[in-house]
Amino acid sequence: MAYTDNEKLRVVYGDFTLGVHGEGFSYIFSYAQGGLESIVKDGYEWLFRCPKPTFWRALTDNDRGSKFHIKSGHWLAADMFIDCQDITVIMDGAVQNCKAPDNNSYGGDVSANEITVKYLYKTISVPVTTVMVSYTVNTSGKIKVDVHYDGKKDLPELPVFGMRFIMPTLAEKYIYKGLSGETYPDRKAGAQQGVFEVTDLSLTPYIVPQECGMRMDTEWLEVTRRTSLDNSKTDVSNHTLRIEKADAKFDFSCLPYTASEIENALHHEELPPARRTVLCIYGAVRGVGGIDSWGTDVEDAYHISAEKDIDYSFYIC
Repeated sequence: MAYTDNEKLRVVYGDFTLGVHGEGFSYIFSYAQGGLESIVKDGYEWLFRCPKPTFWRALTDNDRGSKFHIKSGHWLAADMFIDCQDITVIMDGAVQNCKAPDNNSYGGDVSANEITVKYLYKTISVPVTTVMVSYTVNTSGKIKVDVHYDGKKDLPELPVFGMRFIMPTLAEKYIYKGLSGETYPDRKAGAQQGVFEVTDLSLTPYIVPQECGMRMDTEWLEVTRRTSLDNSKTDVSNHTLRIEKADAKFDFSCLPYTASEIENALHHEELPPARRTVLCIYGAVRGVGGIDSWGTDVEDAYHISAEKDIDYSFYIC
């Protein structure tokens, strides 16, 4: 059915991408890159790379002391490299033949009430396992993200499990409703519930750069940016992307670096210039320990088994 209704989604089937458009938003789902390639809100781009599943947080001194990296280090490789195995497009409940030459039957723009794009990823862990990420877009432009990790016997414990979003430029600030300050599953007792604003995205100044900046039990999050990679853009007003909980609260970190960039630096001056925003939305986070001087493993309740399924959801607004 050709697109004729401004109150519905405008769907464009390409050979390598799927475009989903509406009033004030435009999303591009890539077949070649294996992920959501572009989120444009009111003409402003929010993605620098396709969001992908993330399995690693930078080591802490306690992780090194307990040799967690020796036991679970191959999750770092899985965090950096992952293979998209399959893509499914569902329009208004019906599975579509989304790739060429079958997609030629759709003609130009197509109207829809809802589009779901599912990406099936295979890890490079040993043994391998899979992650399914589903994006469901409604006519308002709200995206529901459903993430499923398939637990596999004999895989070592996970540091984290979530989704990593890399934004093109550094954020000005973020505001969230959740627990105050830097919190982890075993470091929440002193935190308070409330709404908090963070204007300094720099790492906590530990002597050696390491994991930091986690925020637990979050109901919503708003990231504000004003800069762009588009040199022709003259508008420098604030733009905000909002993340909301679905069924359960989520955890997140919002930093200028990926976990691997932090891992590679022995001193803060070895970190690259802060030019991106790395937003990770987590469904599971390992504790940080620190029971003794550094070295005792995290208490049992704060481990993440990689042998069990993990499911979580959130909204991009």
